[in-house]
Amino acid sequence: MLTILLSIMIILLLLNFPMMIPLIVAPFVIVLLGYTKFDIDPSIMVGQLVTGIESYQLLCVPLFIFAADIMTAGKTSKRLLDFIGAFIGHIRGGYAVTTAAACSLFGAISGSTQATVVAIGKPMRERLLKVGYKDSSAIALIINASDVALLIPPSIGLIMYGLVAGVSIGELFIAGIIPGLIVFLAFTIYSVIYARVKNIPLTDKATWKQRWFAFRKALLPLGFPILVIGGIYVGWFSATEAAGISVLYALILEVVIFRSVHIKQIPKIALSTGLVTSAVFVLVAGGQVFTYLVNLERIPQLLSEAVLGTDPSSTYVLLIVTLFFFIGCMFVDPIVVILVLTPIFLPIAEQVGIDPIHLGIIITFQAALGSATPPFGVDIFTASAVFNKPYMEVIKGTPPYIIIMVLIAILLIFFPQLSLAML
Repeated sequence: MLTILLSIMIILLLLNFPMMIPLIVAPFVIVLLGYTKFDIDPSIMVGQLVTGIESYQLLCVPLFIFAADIMTAGKTSKRLLDFIGAFIGHIRGGYAVTTAAACSLFGAISGSTQATVVAIGKPMRERLLKVGYKDSSAIALIINASDVALLIPPSIGLIMYGLVAGVSIGELFIAGIIPGLIVFLAFTIYSVIYARVKNIPLTDKATWKQRWFAFRKALLPLGFPILVIGGIYVGWFSATEAAGISVLYALILEVVIFRSVHIKQIPKIALSTGLVTSAVFVLVAGGQVFTYLVNLERIPQLLSEAVLGTDPSSTYVLLIVTLFFFIGCMFVDPIVVILVLTPIFLPIAEQVGIDPIHLGIIITFQAALGSATPPFGVDIFTASAVFNKPYMEVIKGTPPYIIIMVLIAILLIFFPQLSLAML
């Protein structure tokens, strides 16, 4: 059954159907043509579509996307860049570190790697080129530093995993903070070393008056991640409530205080959010149908016996999970990979005693890594479109960052406390 299921999905993908079509059509074909050993009423499959999107926690997806769209349309990214650049832009490699820091901060606002590439990439690429970086190096830094958006709350990847795995999204948000900071720190160290080796010129040091001015402009945008992460951590509100508060905060910030977004623009921004949300929800609904059929056919158990043996260790399971998700996210949108593979590996991981929160960080980390990894990482094509650069030019400078991310992934596997320390 699994062979037929995957064959149908691959054929539909080769025919250029969007991923949501194979995800839904393949399970229905299996049921309607009787390739399953169970007598399943098609109406049950339709019910599973509805079940997939009825979770209350799903409300946080459009709300976080809407808040990010509002702040992307405004001046938030520029204020963050000016603030960070004023303090560290003058040091060797300072603008590269500024890029990594700005991507981390904006990731804590948008939750999306692609949104971070667009919002931070455009202004930061010009600054990096101006101080002496090659275009390929600048673009590679931008698309890889944007990976942090999938690790630091409000990550869409963590939300999707939380829904599929049935674990607390708030706890996943907290667990992603330390791994996200480790990635930022690693990229910072590499950026400083790179700047010294390549002898990147120094820029003028900002005065304390300029720093104070930049800090005042960035103070309110900096409050966004503090509000979301801090509020969830101390228990003031849930992840879904935090999403609602983030929309209100974004509206007050960009429409009322900064006046960088006119109230008449809000319907257009909301329409854009709705289009993205609808695509995500259809994927989630399709993922539920796929999960239902996979679990009914006991595919996780069969895979465990075939690939992992009868008594695998937790470390071996995590290494296999890492490999599968890393390869999958190199070819397919990370959200799709999370929806398809998580139901297969989650029961196996729980069986050997792996904490589902730790598993979620490992999976989401691979989604982040795959987003910027050739051949089909989604951030690569986003950068190619945004910067109007050919594919080979975009991926030319990515190998060092991929190596760094792989080393951090191994670190997270062997030291689960890095994910669980703050819980």
